[in-house]
Amino acid sequence: MKRFFAAAAFVLAAQSAHSAECITNKANFNSYKQTLAGLAQSSGVGQRGLNALANAKLSGITWRFESNPSNQTGTLQSDPARFLSKRSGGSADAFIKRVSSKVASNRNTFNAIEQRFGVPASLLATIWGLETSWGGYLGKTPVVSGAVTLSSYCRRHPKFQPHTIAALQMIDAGMVSPQTGGGPSGELGHMQFLAGNWLRFRVDGNGDGRTDPYNAVDALATAANMLRQNGWRAGQPFGEGTRNYEALKSWNDSGNYLRAIVYAAQRAG
Repeated sequence: MKRFFAAAAFVLAAQSAHSAECITNKANFNSYKQTLAGLAQSSGVGQRGLNALANAKLSGITWRFESNPSNQTGTLQSDPARFLSKRSGGSADAFIKRVSSKVASNRNTFNAIEQRFGVPASLLATIWGLETSWGGYLGKTPVVSGAVTLSSYCRRHPKFQPHTIAALQMIDAGMVSPQTGGGPSGELGHMQFLAGNWLRFRVDGNGDGRTDPYNAVDALATAANMLRQNGWRAGQPFGEGTRNYEALKSWNDSGNYLRAIVYAAQRAG
């Protein structure tokens, strides 16, 4: 419990800290890390986290991805079915069938989460599928390297800097290691949380006394909690123009991505 409150405190401190100067040239990455180290330390990050920051490498895939937004799936596919096809590597119908199958094969888990948080199984299973293909691919970029690279980049900075400091705090607490792999922007686990969101909304979904983003039940329960804490209302529609659609924006503010979630979840449900 102490770790939880410490984590929350560090995230809040990071949000209020002065921002390190962002960069537009990869050659300045080490300079950014040095400045960030001072901010991290003032936010309470300990030696393990600072060592992880010092050893972080610029993530080439993250830099290339952010340098060319037109390569991002969400900017290319405005039609939900095309988005799903591009994202999943198959047809939209095949993806939606897999969503239904995942719900059916994990019925007790999804029912318990929906009863507690009010978020439909089809919606959570859709997000799970879009993020990691239901845990099939959790990412290979070291979480700290991805997070630091993203927060250094001027187009993304300083919005993502608090998440980087949160990732360092997770290293301190032993929640993840410096070698833990994730998404190219520092995303964690089955649902690809940013570190600050994980620390804020994390839930022990399986009752083992731990909160682990790499445990599917914890990750699904945490996603549901995040949506509820951002205004989700149980039993209400979630199409465009609804209150629940607005709550979904806390997950991802890309309209194309949100429309694909709604499209798949409504049909799978």
